[in-house]
Amino acid sequence: MQLGPITVPCAIGRSGLTRLKREGDGATPVGRFALLGAYYRPDRQARTAGGVPCVPLQPDDGWCDDSGHSRYNRPVKLPFAASHEKMWREDHLYDIVVVLNCNMAPAIKGRGSAIFFHLARENYTPTEGCVAVAPRHMRLILSRLKRGAVMEIAGL
Repeated sequence: MQLGPITVPCAIGRSGLTRLKREGDGATPVGRFALLGAYYRPDRQARTAGGVPCVPLQPDDGWCDDSGHSRYNRPVKLPFAASHEKMWREDHLYDIVVVLNCNMAPAIKGRGSAIFFHLARENYTPTEGCVAVAPRHMRLILSRLKRGAVMEIAGL
């Protein structure tokens, strides 16, 4: 990942990059995506996002990944009957999580959900389709963000 003169290692989806994102394919979509806003775990760290809105996560926060549901690719409150991802995680990956404008407006059923920019595991194992960096690199990147920032995922 590059941010001006900064280059940092990152993890991407276990299936690599794709131009045709499908729900559950494990691939990271190629494209330019606005950074819409960030969430953070207030019990683990202070607010850190610079150029994007940043709100604290709550234990009942989730994200709908059920392509047949009207809340597909949208935040939800738990408990939630349809398939969803828990945002309040024990593994630290979402201690800081930035929502990318990927399949958001409008959300097209089956074209991918919960495509985030979040924290990587220590060994940078692949994600389910997101982009992930080390905590110190996330803080550096967020400190330099300006309003209107985009992430460009290039390849193929």
